[in-house]
Amino acid sequence: MADTTGKDTALQPRKKGLTRRQKRSLSRGAQYVVFVAAVIAFAVAADWDRLRNQFAQKAIAEQMFPEVITLALKNTVLYTLSGFAVGLVLGMVIALMRLSSVGPYRWIAGVYIEIFRGLPALLIFIFIGVAVPLAFPGTEIPGGTYGKVALALGLVAAAYMAETIRAGIQAVPKGQMEAARSLGFSPARAMVSIIIPQAFRIILPPLTNELVLLFKDSSLVLFLGVTLEERELSKFGRDLASQTANSTPILVAGLCYLLVTIPLGFVVRRMEAKAQEAVK
Repeated sequence: MADTTGKDTALQPRKKGLTRRQKRSLSRGAQYVVFVAAVIAFAVAADWDRLRNQFAQKAIAEQMFPEVITLALKNTVLYTLSGFAVGLVLGMVIALMRLSSVGPYRWIAGVYIEIFRGLPALLIFIFIGVAVPLAFPGTEIPGGTYGKVALALGLVAAAYMAETIRAGIQAVPKGQMEAARSLGFSPARAMVSIIIPQAFRIILPPLTNELVLLFKDSSLVLFLGVTLEERELSKFGRDLASQTANSTPILVAGLCYLLVTIPLGFVVRRMEAKAQEAVK
Protein backbone atom coordinates (compact mmCIF):
# COMPACT_ATOMS: atom_id res chain seq x y z
CA MET A 1 0.00 0.00 0.00
CA ALA A 2 1.54 3.25 -1.10
CA ASP A 3 2.23 5.93 1.45
CA THR A 4 0.68 9.17 0.27
CA THR A 5 1.52 11.18 3.36
CA GLY A 6 4.35 12.99 1.66
CA LYS A 7 2.21 13.90 -1.33
CA ASP A 8 -0.60 15.19 0.86
CA THR A 9 1.81 17.36 2.80
CA ALA A 10 3.35 18.74 -0.38
CA LEU A 11 -0.07 19.61 -1.79
CA GLN A 12 -1.09 21.61 1.31
CA PRO A 13 -0.71 25.41 0.79
CA ARG A 14 2.15 26.99 2.72
CA LYS A 15 1.44 29.91 5.03
CA LYS A 16 3.44 32.88 3.81
CA GLY A 17 4.45 35.64 6.22
CA LEU A 18 5.39 39.20 5.39
CA THR A 19 8.63 39.76 3.57
CA ARG A 20 11.32 42.02 4.96
CA ARG A 21 10.47 44.66 2.41
CA GLN A 22 6.80 44.59 3.42
CA LYS A 23 7.72 44.80 7.10
CA ARG A 24 9.93 47.84 6.42
CA SER A 25 7.11 49.46 4.45
CA LEU A 26 4.64 48.86 7.28
CA SER A 27 7.09 50.20 9.85
CA ARG A 28 7.74 53.31 7.76
CA GLY A 29 4.03 53.83 7.25
CA ALA A 30 3.39 53.53 10.98
CA GLN A 31 6.06 56.13 11.70
CA TYR A 32 4.46 58.52 9.22
CA VAL A 33 1.07 58.00 10.83
CA VAL A 34 2.48 58.69 14.31
CA PHE A 35 4.27 61.81 13.04
CA VAL A 36 1.18 63.18 11.29
CA ALA A 37 -0.94 62.43 14.36
CA ALA A 38 1.53 64.28 16.60
CA VAL A 39 1.54 67.30 14.27
CA ILE A 40 -2.26 67.39 14.17
CA ALA A 41 -2.47 67.05 17.96
CA PHE A 42 -0.01 69.92 18.40
CA ALA A 43 -1.86 72.09 15.89
CA VAL A 44 -5.19 71.47 17.62
CA ALA A 45 -3.93 71.89 21.19
CA ALA A 46 -1.74 74.98 20.64
CA ASP A 47 -3.11 78.44 21.39
CA TRP A 48 -2.13 80.12 18.13
CA ASP A 49 -3.47 83.53 19.14
CA ARG A 50 -1.20 83.70 22.17
CA LEU A 51 1.75 82.45 20.15
CA ARG A 52 1.09 85.04 17.47
CA ASN A 53 0.85 87.84 20.02
CA GLN A 54 4.09 86.79 21.70
CA PHE A 55 6.25 85.79 18.72
CA ALA A 56 4.79 87.32 15.57
CA GLN A 57 4.11 91.01 16.10
CA LYS A 58 4.59 92.60 12.68
CA ALA A 59 5.06 96.11 14.04
CA ILE A 60 7.86 95.00 16.39
CA ALA A 61 9.56 92.98 13.65
CA GLU A 62 9.53 95.98 11.32
CA GLN A 63 11.30 98.07 13.99
CA MET A 64 14.28 95.70 13.83
CA PHE A 65 15.10 96.52 10.22
CA PRO A 66 17.53 97.38 8.80
CA GLU A 67 19.72 97.23 11.94
CA VAL A 68 19.17 93.49 12.41
CA ILE A 69 20.90 92.98 9.05
CA THR A 70 23.33 95.89 8.79
CA LEU A 71 24.50 95.67 12.40
CA ALA A 72 23.62 92.39 14.16
CA LEU A 73 23.98 89.97 11.25
CA LYS A 74 27.08 91.78 9.99
CA ASN A 75 28.77 91.52 13.40
CA THR A 76 27.79 87.85 13.69
CA VAL A 77 29.39 87.09 10.33
CA LEU A 78 32.54 89.07 11.21
CA TYR A 79 32.89 87.28 14.56
CA THR A 80 32.42 83.90 12.89
CA LEU A 81 34.89 84.48 10.05
CA SER A 82 37.57 85.90 12.35
CA GLY A 83 37.19 82.99 14.77
CA PHE A 84 37.28 80.52 11.89
CA ALA A 85 40.49 82.08 10.54
CA VAL A 86 42.22 81.91 13.94
CA GLY A 87 40.98 78.36 14.50
CA LEU A 88 42.14 77.21 11.07
CA VAL A 89 45.68 78.57 11.49
CA LEU A 90 46.02 77.32 15.06
CA GLY A 91 44.38 74.01 14.17
CA MET A 92 46.89 73.47 11.37
CA VAL A 93 49.78 74.04 13.77
CA ILE A 94 48.27 71.69 16.38
CA ALA A 95 47.61 69.02 13.73
CA LEU A 96 51.22 69.12 12.51
CA MET A 97 52.43 68.94 16.11
CA ARG A 98 50.15 65.96 16.63
CA LEU A 99 51.81 64.21 13.67
CA SER A 100 55.32 65.24 14.63
CA SER A 101 57.98 62.68 15.44
CA VAL A 102 59.04 64.85 18.39
CA GLY A 103 57.40 63.49 21.53
CA PRO A 104 56.87 66.78 23.44
CA TYR A 105 55.10 68.30 20.42
CA ARG A 106 52.67 65.40 20.30
CA TRP A 107 52.03 65.59 24.04
CA ILE A 108 51.38 69.34 23.99
CA ALA A 109 49.03 68.98 21.03
CA GLY A 110 47.19 66.09 22.69
CA VAL A 111 46.73 67.99 25.96
CA TYR A 112 45.49 71.08 24.10
CA ILE A 113 42.96 69.07 22.10
CA GLU A 114 41.62 67.22 25.12
CA ILE A 115 41.26 70.40 27.21
CA PHE A 116 39.68 72.73 24.67
CA ARG A 117 37.51 70.02 23.16
CA GLY A 118 36.22 69.06 26.59
CA LEU A 119 35.53 72.52 28.04
CA PRO A 120 32.26 74.30 27.18
CA ALA A 121 32.75 77.27 24.87
CA LEU A 122 31.10 79.48 27.49
CA LEU A 123 33.99 78.90 29.90
CA ILE A 124 36.49 79.87 27.21
CA PHE A 125 34.67 83.17 26.65
CA ILE A 126 34.61 83.88 30.38
CA PHE A 127 38.31 83.03 30.61
CA ILE A 128 39.18 85.43 27.79
CA GLY A 129 36.95 88.20 29.11
CA VAL A 130 37.72 87.91 32.84
CA ALA A 131 40.73 85.73 33.63
CA VAL A 132 43.15 87.19 31.07
CA PRO A 133 42.72 90.83 32.22
CA LEU A 134 43.13 89.73 35.83
CA ALA A 135 46.24 87.66 35.09
CA PHE A 136 47.86 90.33 32.92
CA PRO A 137 46.77 93.77 34.18
CA GLY A 138 46.91 96.47 31.56
CA THR A 139 47.11 93.95 28.73
CA GLU A 140 44.67 94.48 25.89
CA ILE A 141 43.91 91.91 23.21
CA PRO A 142 44.32 93.58 19.80
CA GLY A 143 41.05 94.36 18.08
CA GLY A 144 39.00 94.97 21.22
CA THR A 145 35.82 92.89 21.34
CA TYR A 146 36.40 91.56 17.82
CA GLY A 147 39.85 90.34 18.84
CA LYS A 148 38.51 88.69 22.00
CA VAL A 149 35.76 86.91 20.12
CA ALA A 150 38.16 85.78 17.38
CA LEU A 151 40.54 84.40 20.02
CA ALA A 152 37.81 82.67 22.05
CA LEU A 153 36.14 81.09 19.04
CA GLY A 154 39.51 80.24 17.52
CA LEU A 155 40.72 78.43 20.63
CA VAL A 156 37.57 76.30 20.68
CA ALA A 157 37.52 75.64 16.93
CA ALA A 158 41.23 74.82 16.73
CA ALA A 159 40.82 71.72 18.91
CA TYR A 160 38.23 70.25 16.52
CA MET A 161 39.91 71.48 13.36
CA ALA A 162 43.24 69.99 14.43
CA GLU A 163 41.76 66.51 14.59
CA THR A 164 39.95 67.04 11.29
CA ILE A 165 43.12 68.25 9.56
CA ARG A 166 45.15 65.42 11.06
CA ALA A 167 42.66 62.87 9.76
CA GLY A 168 42.75 64.51 6.32
CA ILE A 169 46.54 64.40 6.16
CA GLN A 170 46.60 60.75 7.19
CA ALA A 171 43.96 59.99 4.55
CA VAL A 172 46.31 61.07 1.76
CA PRO A 173 48.07 57.96 0.38
CA LYS A 174 51.61 57.54 1.68
CA GLY A 175 52.78 57.10 -1.88
CA GLN A 176 52.23 60.82 -2.43
CA MET A 177 54.94 61.71 0.07
CA GLU A 178 57.25 59.03 -1.31
CA ALA A 179 56.74 60.30 -4.85
CA ALA A 180 57.45 63.88 -3.78
CA ARG A 181 60.61 62.81 -1.94
CA SER A 182 61.81 60.91 -5.00
CA LEU A 183 61.46 64.14 -7.00
CA GLY A 184 63.78 65.94 -4.61
CA PHE A 185 61.20 67.64 -2.36
CA SER A 186 62.15 68.14 1.27
CA PRO A 187 59.67 66.73 3.83
CA ALA A 188 58.42 70.22 4.71
CA ARG A 189 58.01 71.29 1.09
CA ALA A 190 56.28 68.02 0.19
CA MET A 191 53.87 68.49 3.10
CA VAL A 192 53.03 72.08 2.12
CA SER A 193 52.92 71.61 -1.66
CA ILE A 194 51.58 68.06 -2.06
CA ILE A 195 50.00 66.60 1.07
CA ILE A 196 48.14 69.52 2.67
CA PRO A 197 46.34 70.65 -0.55
CA GLN A 198 45.06 67.09 -1.06
CA ALA A 199 44.07 66.85 2.60
CA PHE A 200 42.02 70.04 2.39
CA ARG A 201 40.05 68.69 -0.54
CA ILE A 202 39.13 65.74 1.66
CA ILE A 203 38.23 67.72 4.79
CA LEU A 204 36.45 70.65 3.14
CA PRO A 205 32.94 69.40 4.07
CA PRO A 206 33.67 68.95 7.81
CA LEU A 207 35.48 72.30 7.90
CA THR A 208 32.42 73.97 6.41
CA ASN A 209 30.30 72.23 9.03
CA GLU A 210 32.62 73.66 11.70
CA LEU A 211 31.92 77.12 10.24
CA VAL A 212 28.19 76.55 10.83
CA LEU A 213 28.86 75.58 14.45
CA LEU A 214 31.01 78.67 15.00
CA PHE A 215 28.27 80.85 13.56
CA LYS A 216 25.96 79.67 16.33
CA ASP A 217 28.63 79.82 19.04
CA SER A 218 29.20 83.49 18.24
CA SER A 219 26.09 84.17 20.35
CA LEU A 220 28.31 83.73 23.44
CA VAL A 221 29.88 87.13 22.74
CA LEU A 222 27.35 88.69 25.12
CA PHE A 223 29.41 87.33 28.05
CA LEU A 224 32.28 89.61 27.03
CA GLY A 225 30.24 92.75 27.51
CA VAL A 226 29.66 94.47 24.18
CA THR A 227 28.59 97.96 23.18
CA LEU A 228 25.46 98.70 21.18
CA GLU A 229 27.50 98.79 17.97
CA GLU A 230 29.15 95.44 18.74
CA ARG A 231 25.99 93.41 19.34
CA GLU A 232 25.41 90.23 17.38
CA LEU A 233 22.09 88.60 16.55
CA SER A 234 21.34 86.98 19.92
CA LYS A 235 22.25 90.04 21.96
CA PHE A 236 20.38 92.30 19.56
CA GLY A 237 17.25 90.16 19.78
CA ARG A 238 17.38 89.82 23.56
CA ASP A 239 17.79 93.56 24.10
CA LEU A 240 14.76 94.37 21.94
CA ALA A 241 12.76 91.58 23.54
CA SER A 242 13.41 93.15 26.96
CA GLN A 243 12.47 96.61 25.72
CA THR A 244 9.24 95.51 24.07
CA ALA A 245 8.32 92.74 26.54
CA ASN A 246 7.74 90.54 23.51
CA SER A 247 9.59 87.57 22.00
CA THR A 248 9.20 88.61 18.37
CA PRO A 249 12.79 89.99 18.19
CA ILE A 250 14.17 86.63 19.30
CA LEU A 251 12.22 84.86 16.57
CA VAL A 252 13.44 87.32 13.93
CA ALA A 253 17.03 86.86 15.14
CA GLY A 254 16.62 83.09 14.87
CA LEU A 255 15.35 83.41 11.32
CA CYS A 256 18.43 85.51 10.48
CA TYR A 257 20.62 82.65 11.73
CA LEU A 258 18.78 80.30 9.40
CA LEU A 259 19.44 82.64 6.47
CA VAL A 260 23.11 81.68 6.82
CA THR A 261 23.09 78.18 8.31
CA ILE A 262 20.61 76.62 5.85
CA PRO A 263 22.59 77.62 2.70
CA LEU A 264 25.82 76.55 4.39
CA GLY A 265 24.27 73.21 5.30
CA PHE A 266 23.19 72.75 1.69
CA VAL A 267 26.76 73.51 0.54
CA VAL A 268 28.13 70.93 2.99
CA ARG A 269 25.78 68.24 1.70
CA ARG A 270 26.68 69.01 -1.90
CA MET A 271 30.39 68.82 -1.15
CA GLU A 272 29.97 65.54 0.70
CA ALA A 273 28.03 64.10 -2.24
CA LYS A 274 30.73 65.17 -4.68
CA ALA A 275 33.42 63.71 -2.44
CA GLN A 276 31.58 60.36 -2.35
CA GLU A 277 31.19 60.42 -6.14
CA ALA A 278 34.92 61.08 -6.53
CA VAL A 279 35.70 58.07 -4.31
CA LYS A 280 33.44 55.81 -6.41
